Amino acid sequence: MKSQTDVACVGIFVADTLGKPIKNIPAWRQLEMVESIELATGGCASNTGMVLAKLGLNVATLGKVGNDIFGDFILSSLQKSNIDISGMKRDDKLNTSFSFVMVAPDGERAFFHYVGANGSYCIDDVDFSIIENSRILHIGGSFVMPALDGKPTAEILRRAHEKGVMTCLDTVWNGEIDAFATLKPSLPYLDYFLPSIDEASLMTGQESPADIAKFFMDHGVKTIGLKMGGEGCYVANAKEHVHLPAFKTNVVDTCGAGDSFIGGFLAGVVKGFDIEQCARLGNATGSICASSMGSSTGAKSWDETIEYMNNAELLEVS
Repeated sequence: MKSQTDVACVGIFVADTLGKPIKNIPAWRQLEMVESIELATGGCASNTGMVLAKLGLNVATLGKVGNDIFGDFILSSLQKSNIDISGMKRDDKLNTSFSFVMVAPDGERAFFHYVGANGSYCIDDVDFSIIENSRILHIGGSFVMPALDGKPTAEILRRAHEKGVMTCLDTVWNGEIDAFATLKPSLPYLDYFLPSIDEASLMTGQESPADIAKFFMDHGVKTIGLKMGGEGCYVANAKEHVHLPAFKTNVVDTCGAGDSFIGGFLAGVVKGFDIEQCARLGNATGSICASSMGSSTGAKSWDETIEYMNNAELLEVS
């Protein structure tokens, strides 16, 4: 019998080219020099899956790439991380999703993005046998998967719940859609919802973490976790809430830091941690990610991550 998967990560997979530092955008026909350009795997589902695998968990990924060199690169990278890619599909018409990431000297980023094969991934592509054999289903990249967003995502979550699979979801902000209306059908089926506070605030019209959390819990979410960058994170459910500070780190590149937070948080769930321990582990994996180039290249092993979490200095919560 096939061993149970700890986390099945469904969502977007992207080939990222990262240039740093981008200090100026050159005028047409002009040249601007950078110190480094790297090719790395990206996309919410990929990033979270890579971190979980590095932490020693049994991970499967489900999504779509093109039949091109970037698709080969992503699938090869996932396999090298001991991730089950049997649920990955390939598109013969659309190329692999691609981002050119401009990394500023302070680690913040701006993006040029091509949706590509992620845009054609639909519910018919989803291998539910993998999800049903998993402890947790995580959907990473909602709002930029047009064939899956809305009711299809809610249906996937509902079917997972019916089989006793815990569920989690994260979003990518898309100002061209009604984000809350798109998300609303999924909320009753979410055990964990882990957006950034900026995205959550825009969806709810609320500003304080407590008010945002209450809004989503009133709509059925069991546990809400807000990623707050340098302010750490806020996690709440019906019984408790915690606001934990971020760890001090030398920020190199914040790409994937939020996805890495989710990887750490879900690893804590698998290990049976309470929500405060899960949040602390998420802060640690997010901080580790931000200290190196790439969305998941800096991820550390379980023992290294726990050592970092127990010894790193904390920022003060304002």
